[in-house]
Amino acid sequence: MSAPDYPDEPDRAPGCPAPRETHDLYGHKEAERAFAEAQAAGHLHHAWLICGPRGIGKATLAYRMARRVLGAKPDPDHGVLGADVSDPTTMRIAAMSHGDLMVLRRPFDEKRKRWRGEITVEEARRMAGLFHTRAGEGGWRVCIIDAADELNLNAANAILKMLEEPPDRAMVILVAHAPGRLPATIRSRCRRLDLRPLSAELTTKIAIDHGAGEDEAALASKLAAGSPGRALAMISADGAALWHEIDQLVSQGPRAGQSMAHGLARRLALAKAAPQRGLFFELLSMRLEQQIRRSVGAGQIAGIEPWFALRDELNALAVDMERLYLDPAQVIHNAIQKTWRTVSLHPLQEYEA
Repeated sequence: MSAPDYPDEPDRAPGCPAPRETHDLYGHKEAERAFAEAQAAGHLHHAWLICGPRGIGKATLAYRMARRVLGAKPDPDHGVLGADVSDPTTMRIAAMSHGDLMVLRRPFDEKRKRWRGEITVEEARRMAGLFHTRAGEGGWRVCIIDAADELNLNAANAILKMLEEPPDRAMVILVAHAPGRLPATIRSRCRRLDLRPLSAELTTKIAIDHGAGEDEAALASKLAAGSPGRALAMISADGAALWHEIDQLVSQGPRAGQSMAHGLARRLALAKAAPQRGLFFELLSMRLEQQIRRSVGAGQIAGIEPWFALRDELNALAVDMERLYLDPAQVIHNAIQKTWRTVSLHPLQEYEA
């Protein structure tokens, strides 16, 4: 599938439209109804925390909530919180030009020409400017934080001050992939909506609807574990080929050869390979988890602890690569070597792809 030419944004998965431009949401009617009922009853909480894995529609839900609060005309053809796509409010939100909506995301680092690894305190303080003035259109003011678990400590403290003393008719919608990273003081002040992964069948359908072939959609759906966004990102970044390389790295261990390790690290370090770098660590983590599950299913419990430790270490390494601006080639090569050491020292049941 040839991916649409969407510009790079920190909250947009490769191969996917931006959440603010997405008008349909699949599989989360219960969460939508909870918000719709609170709005109908006049009991809208001032802070909502939307939780769940990446790519399952959390940000899409946040914008659907914002459209309703800011007065977009409802359209049931687009679901419980659907809005008329031609409504002026809907169109201004899609264009990021609505005066009563603010979106806090990781800022762009002009010096390094890349998105920063965290939401800074300077970004978080912008929210005070929105909430300390009257709504430009006389209604609500809404701030979406995507993703809240990317707030650094000072930014989280700045957000907390606003949540402790919320102004009237102001709402904060926090999107969180890993809510446990948020301070308990923030979580306790939010009403929480937990979204679950979608079925494999629905994930496959969404991928096909976005132009994927049946075979690549089925494979991406299997690997994405119920995340349509992740499935589309895999297809856009040629995830099937990358998955087979990772499978070879884990299955063969050092026998795959240092030339393969160096070649993969150099290729993924290229600026144009940024989407594949994140996908590499996601797929490697999934491959390790599959190895662990197969071994446990075969009754091989002894020796799996180092594999859990490796998975956690590589996930942390991926985060540090972005936050600390580490050299991608060195980080990826290091990840491969760590994987090979575990394969050699703690062999588990052979995995069948």
